[in-house]
Amino acid sequence: MKPSIFRIRFLFSLIFLCVLVLVFRLYIVQVVDAGKYKDVANQQHTKIASSIFNRGTISFTKKDGGLVSAATLQSGYTVAINPRILKNAEDVYKKLVALVPSLDENIFLTHAKKINDPHEEILKHVDSDTGKKIGALGIAGLSIFQDKWRFYPGDSMAAHVLGLVGYKGNELGGRYGLERFYEDNLKKDNQVSYVNFFVSIFSNIKNGLSGNAKYEGDIVTTIEPSVEAFLERELEQVNKKWSSDYSGGIIIDPKTGEIIAMALYPTFNPNAPQNEISSAIFSNLLVENVYEMGSIIKPLTMSAGIDALAVTPKTTYFDTGSVTLNGKTISNYDGKGRGLIPMQEVLNQSLNTGAAFVVKTMGKEKFSKYMFDFGLGEKSGIDLPNEAAPLVANLNSPREIEPTTASFGQGIAISPIVTVRALSVLANGGILINPHIVKKIDYTTGLSKTVSFPEGRRVLKSETSETISKMLVETVDKSIIEGKIKISNYSVAAKTGTAQIAKEEGGGYYDDRFLHSFFGYFPAYNPRFLVFIFTYYPKGVKYSSDTLPFPFMNITKFLINYYDIPPDR
Repeated sequence: MKPSIFRIRFLFSLIFLCVLVLVFRLYIVQVVDAGKYKDVANQQHTKIASSIFNRGTISFTKKDGGLVSAATLQSGYTVAINPRILKNAEDVYKKLVALVPSLDENIFLTHAKKINDPHEEILKHVDSDTGKKIGALGIAGLSIFQDKWRFYPGDSMAAHVLGLVGYKGNELGGRYGLERFYEDNLKKDNQVSYVNFFVSIFSNIKNGLSGNAKYEGDIVTTIEPSVEAFLERELEQVNKKWSSDYSGGIIIDPKTGEIIAMALYPTFNPNAPQNEISSAIFSNLLVENVYEMGSIIKPLTMSAGIDALAVTPKTTYFDTGSVTLNGKTISNYDGKGRGLIPMQEVLNQSLNTGAAFVVKTMGKEKFSKYMFDFGLGEKSGIDLPNEAAPLVANLNSPREIEPTTASFGQGIAISPIVTVRALSVLANGGILINPHIVKKIDYTTGLSKTVSFPEGRRVLKSETSETISKMLVETVDKSIIEGKIKISNYSVAAKTGTAQIAKEEGGGYYDDRFLHSFFGYFPAYNPRFLVFIFTYYPKGVKYSSDTLPFPFMNITKFLINYYDIPPDR
């Protein structure tokens, strides 16, 4: 190759590389960082006290794939006064209160008297129109500052999932829910720096390769807003009807682990967290607390016995109404014996002695191993903060009584999300899933990451999953409220749960306080959804069969209609 041709090609390649760099930089300026530069431009016209708050967005996902804003930024103004300059504070107040009726006179005048302080903020989160009107007053010592703040368009919708943004000391950031868990993604650098193109690009490449880069972006969740709203309404009605301390629910795809809805009642409005009496309401008890779940654990016990070939649905035992182990007596809920009955009736009638029979037949060591395989001894790994660790030491007890009481959901305490994860194994063919709420992260670089998981460990044979599903369908069709919630053309597998609440100071259980739970999945042999609901300490009622079957069925019918799920029988 002639030297002149080589030089021409080299020069052409260099020009082409420069053009690529310029195009890339133009994309960054006009698309990726457009909001930052817009803020800089706006600041040329409005006073600025500090860097403007910036943060990634959170979105819900509609059933058709469309996005709905769950957490975004609202623009407006902060209003401040300089008491050293401000004159006739009473007159200024009158002009301001005409624009902002909520402005408190005593608070305003208190700020105005601080003559040694040149900057006193008197109003925050003022909308743009009002802020501009205040600025137009032209009052010396009165200033407006461009501002942005976190805004939740749905107010309290999915509040316990989203969490909120607040101060911890002088630091503003995510404090609960997704806001906290994905803080590193949502928190954005407000600084706009001007650096050499090549240095910026190649340093970003280096950071990306080293794995030390901070990936800022927006979050897309699996929460479906219409389903979330329906679940929240049902929980509110249950809680009010039975004067419960609180109620909660989870709707999950038992095959993928995507959580379609998650809610607690009472709830809160993250736009106004200051209105809450206690910060305890911000905690997501579906993830951050553990409970003795009661009889919804019996299907796990039964499936373990079937999978281990210890029992079948037709296996019989003689029910005397109680069993004594290690000097302690286990009784059925009514203390009555049923005589010779098959395993199907253990689920239909929710018999504690039947669950004890399964443990005895398969052996407590093998039973405990299955319970650990269901994930009852570990956190679920859900992408929410402060997940509570299960309390399941009784499964390792050398005595018979502790694993046996665990077989019907007493003596071990697990969170609702761990419970839902375990129950999904029954529905999906025997696989332990990874429950999660975020499905995609859209990075500010223009790239995106779809959240995916490898297939979880197999806990049950697929045949066992089908067998336990048939048993739970029969429980719905014939036993729960005498079959009154049965849907003739849909197979629904479900089970009730009633658990005594342990005394806070220890020493046994309350006689009149219960946790009611209910779970089910449908269509039973190829389920789209698994629904779990619970209510804590409902008043004047003992059994969950009186409180939760109809709310569960309301949710089930809504999902069938909303998603146009075809009949399966």
